[in-house]
Parts: sequence; structure tokens; C-alpha cells
Amino acid sequence: MRNTGIVRSVVVLGYTGVQALDLVGPHEVFSTANHYLTRRGRAEDGYTVSVVTRGGEPATTDTGLALVALPLPDPRDPIDTLVLPGGIGVDEVRGDADLVGWIRIAAEHARRVVSVCTGAFLAAQAGLIDGCVATTHWAFAARLAREFPSVTVDPDPIFVRSAEGVWTAAGVTAGIDLALSLVEDDHGTEAAQTVARWLVLYLRRPGGQTQFAAPVWMPRAKRAPIRAAQAAIESEPGGAHSVSALARRAAMSPRHFTRLFTDEVGEAPGAYVERIRTEAARRQLEETDDTITVIAARCGFGSAESLRRNFVRRLGISPDRYRKSFA
Repeated sequence: MRNTGIVRSVVVLGYTGVQALDLVGPHEVFSTANHYLTRRGRAEDGYTVSVVTRGGEPATTDTGLALVALPLPDPRDPIDTLVLPGGIGVDEVRGDADLVGWIRIAAEHARRVVSVCTGAFLAAQAGLIDGCVATTHWAFAARLAREFPSVTVDPDPIFVRSAEGVWTAAGVTAGIDLALSLVEDDHGTEAAQTVARWLVLYLRRPGGQTQFAAPVWMPRAKRAPIRAAQAAIESEPGGAHSVSALARRAAMSPRHFTRLFTDEVGEAPGAYVERIRTEAARRQLEETDDTITVIAARCGFGSAESLRRNFVRRLGISPDRYRKSFA
């Protein structure tokens, strides 16, 4: 945390087809931090937040929402934080050599650069994350890795520090998490937590946390017996869900059941059971005061150590740390 007495400039790049929340999320975090600092007599340590576009044209989002913007500043002007949001228009921006050149020069004069979602493609196009580990929205991770082989793409974390002055975030709400982390770096934990409360955020996630997916996001099988097996697993995560037991329920051989389940759901039955049990344990860590041993037994893990290993492998965080952060 640093009290500089100098207002920090946050410049958010806008363009036609930008994703609204990629842009507005970080914008709101830094703007709300200003309210916190002003109320504590520290307005001089706050942020000036601006959306900029080529020619100062409105930044029209992919949903048709138009956001007022300023013209691109001189890229050699000092910038504290340059934010590169994603959106369906990102490929057109990547093809604009002048705009990519502006990003490259502006990044050289910025204290830090933040990409959100497919904004990572802009950072990569400008050469800001060559030889670095970066993340982006999970749906675009393979494409980013394919188009920029010099970048090591990790699709799991919600945000990572890719270089000394460059951060990349998974996208959409993850941009809010990253902006809160930067406010914490600048002004301390109390400031970041207060901003999160004012924005009525349910939880503030650490960057190493994986891009969670609850069961509701899991693909639903087309065949009724496979859907029934999914429903049985989800309704009783701690039940006896061996492949042989599930296959008997579906009136299939274990081998045939495993093949159909994997084809329709996208992962093997055992992996699916483990995922649902981990999700059930996650919810109980949030919503109950039960011990980890009790939760592990109830959710079918058998032991607290088994639950811990699965949690770390799937979510990138231990059950104890998860409960302290999100209960």
C-alpha cells in the first residue's frame, strides 16, 4: 500500500463490440474506490478513470449499449493502469496496426497493464505477454495458445500476474476480482473489502482460484438413462456411485455405460462423481459450520485428506482457505 498523494490515471480502451462487463466492471471498482478514499480524506490518492476510443467515438458494446468515451491520449503520457477489455470486436482491433501500436507504446509508459477476457489477445498482439503465463476466458484459451505459441496459456485461474507490470484475467466478473486485487495493492485490504461490500459482491476471489463451474453448468445428456444417472449423482453426492452401480441403474454393462456417459457428458462417470462431490463440499463449506471431516464423509470423500486433495486439484485452494475466504 502506497500513499502517493498523486491521483492515478486508469485508462480503459473501448471499441465497437467491446464486452460491457469487461469494461464497466473494473471501471466501477476503481471509481468506487474513489468514494472510499474521499470519505477518509484521501481523495488525492484516488483514481481518474476514463474510457478512450479512436477519435473519441462512443464505445458500443456487443449488446448495443453505447458508452461515452474520450479520444485516445498521447501514448507517451503517463498512465497508471491501462485496461484492455475483451469482446466480439477484439479481432478487428487486433487488425488495426495503428491501434495495436498505440497499445504497445502506452504500455511502455504505464505502471501496469490489465487484460480482461479476450483482451489477452490485444496484449499478445502488442507483444506484452511473450514468454509469459497468461489466462483468458476458458472458452478462448485454446485459441489464444494456438495463435500465440510464445504465450503459455493457463485456462484455470481467474487472473494471473503475467509479467512485472502485466496482469491477465479470465473475463467478465474476473475483471472485477482483478481490479479489487489492484485496489488492495494500492490501498490495503480494508479498502478492497469495503469496495467489494459497496458493490454488493458475494465474495472476493483470489487470483489462483480456478474458473468454477457449478453442476447447473454441466452438460445434460440426451439419453434418459444417462440423465437419470446424472440426477442421482447430483441429488445424493455422498451416495454409492460406482460405475457398476450406475450402470445397473441404467440397465447397461459398465463398459457401455461408461462410453455413453463420457460421450454425452464430456467426462467419465468417476470424474463426474468427483466433480459433483467437490461442488457439494464447496457449498457446505460456505453455508455450514460443520467440520471438514464431517463434510468429507457426508459428500462421499471418506476422509478430510481425500477432500483436501480433490479441492486443491480441482479448485486450486484448500478447504480451510476456501472457508476462511468465502464462508
